[in-house]
Amino acid sequence: MKRIWRATVVAVAATAMAACTNTTTSGSGTADEDIRIGTLLDVTSWDPAQADIGFDGPYLSALYDPLVSLDKDSNPIPGLAKEWKYSADFLTLTMDLRTGVEFSDGQAFDADAAVQNLEHLKAGVRSGSTYDNVTDIKKVDADTIALHLKKKDDALLYYMGIGRSWMASPAAIKADTLTDKPVGSGPYTYEKSKSTPGSEYVFAKKSGHWDDKTFPFSTVHIQPIADPTASFNAMLSGQLDIAYANAADIPRAKDNGWNVSSDVATWVGLQYTDRTGKQLKPLGDVRVRRAISHAFDGAAMLKSVGQNAGVATNQVFPAGRPVYDESLNSRYAFDLDKAKQLMAEAGYPDGFKVTMPMSSIFQPWQPSVQQTLGKIGIKVTWKNLSPADYQKNAATFPMFVAVLALDSNPAASVDGRITSQQWFNPNPSTDDFPKVKELVGKIEAATGDAQVPLIKQLNKEITEQAWQDVWYQANNTYFSVKGITVTPITGMMFPTLRFVQRG
Repeated sequence: MKRIWRATVVAVAATAMAACTNTTTSGSGTADEDIRIGTLLDVTSWDPAQADIGFDGPYLSALYDPLVSLDKDSNPIPGLAKEWKYSADFLTLTMDLRTGVEFSDGQAFDADAAVQNLEHLKAGVRSGSTYDNVTDIKKVDADTIALHLKKKDDALLYYMGIGRSWMASPAAIKADTLTDKPVGSGPYTYEKSKSTPGSEYVFAKKSGHWDDKTFPFSTVHIQPIADPTASFNAMLSGQLDIAYANAADIPRAKDNGWNVSSDVATWVGLQYTDRTGKQLKPLGDVRVRRAISHAFDGAAMLKSVGQNAGVATNQVFPAGRPVYDESLNSRYAFDLDKAKQLMAEAGYPDGFKVTMPMSSIFQPWQPSVQQTLGKIGIKVTWKNLSPADYQKNAATFPMFVAVLALDSNPAASVDGRITSQQWFNPNPSTDDFPKVKELVGKIEAATGDAQVPLIKQLNKEITEQAWQDVWYQANNTYFSVKGITVTPITGMMFPTLRFVQRG
């Protein structure tokens, strides 16, 4: 299965940048009923099938209602689907839909609209991978639909809740006008005349929305601000109530009395695309991969490059969640002597040569990678790529520097980091590792909470196999003025509006 993941490249640049700001007196310049949000990226598309769910969350959640939402613990909760049930074989997902909901163009939301939307999402370039296991979507009656699957998909509801089930007007889908004229049933409408694309987007609250209490602000202003210094200064001058923040500014944020919220969002390290050694023979030897893990001092890199905003770990399951195992973090303690010993045991006492991709966004890590690998004899030749070409081409190399989004759902983490084909993992290679294959099979056969101990075993096994070389998990951080709270959600680079509240 191939899933297209949230882009994190621009976020990398923000977290790797130390901001320099002038301290002035802070204060919100907005009325109590308004909220002004500074996020890192401009909206990629108003069409939910083309949008990037990483930073598009606040934009799209203003205009569209989802079939499925997530709660603060990333559990699926009702949206326009009031309830759902899987068949005994987990191959049919039946959803009962909310009635009495209209899109802003007057079209009714019903089973026909839901089917049309899901078919649109399934065909989408970005959204389609969520529905890879869905063979067809059928109307059962006026307010019931059924999704038929070719295999059990434990992550489907999570993916739908994280931003892949926004419902748009069927008429707008048919007319193919969503890219320029978004039409949803969400809590707000887009005030195009008051907005300046690329600079500020304004949304006015609807009257009588079915989930009115979840969205307390009468007007939402969203400003994409890529420069963390400019974002911080906008907070200081009262132009913003919330900002996607640079961790280096946390002390000054606290001095100004702002709320600071953070949670892990990405893992940082080396991604292997060739664990079997077909392209670069040494990587097929687990001792070489383990040597590389021992050679890097993740805690030092978190401090020097990551501004100490995150968790030093060698795991791809997010810290603080049920699958995360604190004891595994000692498996690859920083030990150059051990790394050199493993290289010699593998038959590479003098190391080997490797070509790796590089772009300007990943340059903060380049010197450490060059120096560290050099200490165990691995000589790196860099192939310079533009940031846009990095994602397209990085996986054609046997290994590369990676900053990749985490998911808070364990089944989604298994799917996205281990078993399915991704742009960053074109050769999952689970069949080449018997114990990994066995555990994946057991996980797929289990359901619900019974999966968690099995996924913990899988986490331990891929750590033993040095599946990736993880240095640390990096936080996303958000500042908000007093009286406004932001709840970070691992899997969303910027939380949707339901996680922005008074309090």
